Amino acid sequence: MIRCLAIDDEILALDLLEDNIRKVPFLELAGRCKSAFEAIEILQREKIDLLFLDIQMPDISGIQFLKSLTVKPMVIFTTAFEKYALQGFELDVIDYLLKPFSFERFLKAVNKAQEYHSLLEKPDQQASFGFLFVKTDHRLVQVQISEILYIESMKDYVKIFLGEKPVVTLLSMKTIEEKLPAADFLRVHRSFIVNVRKIHSIEKSHIRIMNHEIPIGDNYRESVFAFINQNKLND
Repeated sequence: MIRCLAIDDEILALDLLEDNIRKVPFLELAGRCKSAFEAIEILQREKIDLLFLDIQMPDISGIQFLKSLTVKPMVIFTTAFEKYALQGFELDVIDYLLKPFSFERFLKAVNKAQEYHSLLEKPDQQASFGFLFVKTDHRLVQVQISEILYIESMKDYVKIFLGEKPVVTLLSMKTIEEKLPAADFLRVHRSFIVNVRKIHSIEKSHIRIMNHEIPIGDNYRESVFAFINQNKLND
């Protein structure tokens, strides 16, 4: 079930969204808001998976509101103005509904949200096939787990290093760590996870993978050297 929040300053638009949401079995309306400020209160106390977000609203626009969020749910923009479409996709939204939109067009948008939500909710199923789907540059990209060298955290983003150019995706380190097979990946630093099969050498303060030098954090040193002791052939 996908929990939704409808945000629009027009009552008729909220009524239409509510009606459409109630027709779709996998959607649950968690609330409806006439401003971004009302939405913030709900987001702070409840888990919301998907926002239906109007762009032109008083006080703060939908785009400004979305940019202000640290943890971003999936977003479908609903607006009467086509000119914001490019900004919407730059913000990695699921879809962009131009008012007035039909129920058929609404259904197409929420089906895309369900597909993406299913990928996020079932990481073990993906991992069992040897790959993960991650969202980057407004599309889902398949990443072969065996090709991952290491992963670096960048606040709200992670960089997945497969070669020279990393795949950058909006995920927390905790989320990506839970998706990876524990036997093959080791957390060596607050900001780094390494593929143990790709390690070339380990020294006191860092790990070398190809031409990359990954630091070993003080809080992770014990687990790193426990891994070494479990896998070395002699003293």
